[in-house]
Amino acid sequence: MAGLEVTEVRVRPFSKEDEKLKAFATITLNECFIVSDLKIIKGTKGLFVAMPSRKMNDGTFRDIAHPLNNETRGMIEGKVLAAYEEALTRSINEIKGKIDNKFESTVGSSEEELKDELSGGSERG
Repeated sequence: MAGLEVTEVRVRPFSKEDEKLKAFATITLNECFIVSDLKIIKGTKGLFVAMPSRKMNDGTFRDIAHPLNNETRGMIEGKVLAAYEEALTRSINEIKGKIDNKFESTVGSSEEELKDELSGGSERG
């Protein structure tokens, strides 16, 4: 692993109810090589990172790119899962902020104004 470093991780959360696939990730190695379509998957023992793969004619999958040893795999997986956790935390904080802002903007509003806001806007001319 001499000199190999994950210099950037981008995570795109993916959410469907009851899906094992939690996100897609793209990593940059040494600021000069990108590997896209890594998958963050929830398995029976927790989250893990699956390398990009292609479906073959016989229905099996074959990795397109993958680490050659456990040390490199662990380093990549650690960085990707940390970025995933950060993305989740950011998303939760954004949602909380929106809820807080909505709550603050409705304090002191009349019942009629609140009903109007919750129904999607003013029906008054």
